Amino acid sequence: MFIQTESTPNPATLKFLPGESVLDVGTADFPTTDSAGSSPLAHRLFAVDGVEAVFFGMDFITVTKADIADWDHMKPALLGAIMEHYQSGQPVMGADHKPVSGHAAHDGADSAIVDQIKELLDTRVRPAVAQDGGDITFHGFERGVVYLHMQGACAGCPSSTLTLKMGIENLLRHYIPEVTEVRPVAA
Repeated sequence: MFIQTESTPNPATLKFLPGESVLDVGTADFPTTDSAGSSPLAHRLFAVDGVEAVFFGMDFITVTKADIADWDHMKPALLGAIMEHYQSGQPVMGADHKPVSGHAAHDGADSAIVDQIKELLDTRVRPAVAQDGGDITFHGFERGVVYLHMQGACAGCPSSTLTLKMGIENLLRHYIPEVTEVRPVAA
């Protein structure tokens, strides 16, 4: 097994490409050790000293390290943990895992606008941020303000504000006049 690594715009996050499927559908976000739940792979990665968060995409894994941790020391251990997991034959996620779109549900008068927002996020935004090892999902829409949840490499990234304001906000405002602003939300 050959696992490639890529840097991300977030210097605290590294992207691992195992060359095999990670998830069949959607994403899985583990912002803390306690959130690893029934994912055998997430548990293995959190066992490496310095790991703060783990995120799974369809064909990638991103790992976020603590500020004091060093990639030169962590990377071999993480590569070993990923390789060991795939050789073990265990699933990436436990049997109780239910794939979701990642978007929050929204009912009400603005549902047509929210559907447009979600469509633009799914077709224009999410594929681009997945290239950087992250994900951005819809959280809410209220009085012209779109609330988005940033995951993986996007969470805590120094350039995330620029991405939100100059990229996503401009895109949504261009196609959906009812959108006036985009704001991030915490998990």
